[in-house]
Amino acid sequence: MISQSKITVRYAETDQMGIAHHSNYPIWYEVARTDLIKKMGLTYTQMEQEGVIVPLVELQCKYLSAAYYEDKLIVEVALKQVSPVKLEFEYCIYREGEEQPLNVGRTVHALVGKDFKPMNVRKMHPEIYQMLLTAMEQPLLEEKEEKEEKKC
Repeated sequence: MISQSKITVRYAETDQMGIAHHSNYPIWYEVARTDLIKKMGLTYTQMEQEGVIVPLVELQCKYLSAAYYEDKLIVEVALKQVSPVKLEFEYCIYREGEEQPLNVGRTVHALVGKDFKPMNVRKMHPEIYQMLLTAMEQPLLEEKEEKEEKKC
């Protein structure tokens, strides 16, 4: 499953030259990741209420071109890997109407309990684990990978 989220670069997100500051890209990743989880039929709040917390443990962010004030961006995210203890997402950010990405990235998240100790979600919450697997296995993912190979 691929999710697309629209972002308009706000003035507060830019520097004196009107270029989006690098610190905003991980925030935009979070917007897209949250939208993807919602598309799966779950929210982060619901996951946390069930006792599954998803902290960030790794972030990669590659800047290919600048985004500017008032640019309309598309943030695409796909769930690339699911294991009983972690998730991996990949991102591409495009300026609306353009094919070349401005940014590509990846995040890895642990699956932990409220005590922040690793949890085997497959055993403890099989319904959530199955939703994650289903989101990863959507046919659109293969189509997106082919597209990314050409662009990213």
